[in-house]
Amino acid sequence: MKTSGSLPLWFQLAEAVVSESRGDEYDYYSWQSDNFHNGRFYTKQPQCVDIPADLRLCHNVGYKKMRLPNLLDHETMPEVKQQAGSWVPLLAKRCHADTQVFLCSLFAPVCLDRPIYPCRSLCEAVRDSCAPVMETYGFPWPEMLSCDKFPIDNDLCIPMHLKTMKPYRSIKVCPPCDNELKTDNIMEHYCASDFVLKMKIKEVKKEKGDRKLIAAQKKKKVLKQGVLRKKDLKKLTLYIKNGANCPCSQLENLGSNFLIMGRKVDQQLLLMSIHKWDKKSKELKFAIKYMKSHQCPSYHTVFQ
Repeated sequence: MKTSGSLPLWFQLAEAVVSESRGDEYDYYSWQSDNFHNGRFYTKQPQCVDIPADLRLCHNVGYKKMRLPNLLDHETMPEVKQQAGSWVPLLAKRCHADTQVFLCSLFAPVCLDRPIYPCRSLCEAVRDSCAPVMETYGFPWPEMLSCDKFPIDNDLCIPMHLKTMKPYRSIKVCPPCDNELKTDNIMEHYCASDFVLKMKIKEVKKEKGDRKLIAAQKKKKVLKQGVLRKKDLKKLTLYIKNGANCPCSQLENLGSNFLIMGRKVDQQLLLMSIHKWDKKSKELKFAIKYMKSHQCPSYHTVFQ
């Protein structure tokens, strides 16, 4: 396998430290999982396969082939696609420049003679930046990504980009308020949400570090009822977790209708996404029409 100056630096570093001799990139590789891979031994030897275009999390990560089974014990491509798909929205939150590198090193590991894991420092950097965003939606940092599972920095793990790291803007806007009014984005949150409504907001308050949205009593249009009960709809209150002080431009003027998407977590209704109901938006119109027939993927959370 030849390297290219256009490939990510971490990819070139990883390739440089593996064994000098290797077979064709389409060959099956023989390896036994080490203690960072749960001690699991595969009877089927890992294969080097193309990263499919519909593996949205990793299709543009910087290399074209991946190991299967991957480093999260996913043995088939449909399983990889299903599990990786729930992480795509996290990339849009731009919580850390290396989020994609970290996740794809596990979901779609680079195809070399031996598995190359992310360095612990890379995991910690992504976790420290992205976990607060995930918590806003009621998702803890998952055990399967516990950073102490990964190797301490050395030449045999994937480091942060360092000098090649692109400057991402810091997270300032409340995450549920920082979503583009695009059909694909709306539908991702639609599938990840327990309920979706068209409604007005009467009042916004701060409460114990959270922001509290109190719905107007006027009739609400239910686009997806999910876990909501009739009594929930009568006195509907939503929360932006840890959102007392982050800006949310949508809430500066409460005169319009809103497209509201949310989840129920520990008896509390958390806001996942909010858009002003723009009647002129073709993207919104298409999304609302699409909701009537769209079959969501089997995963149902924004982040696993």
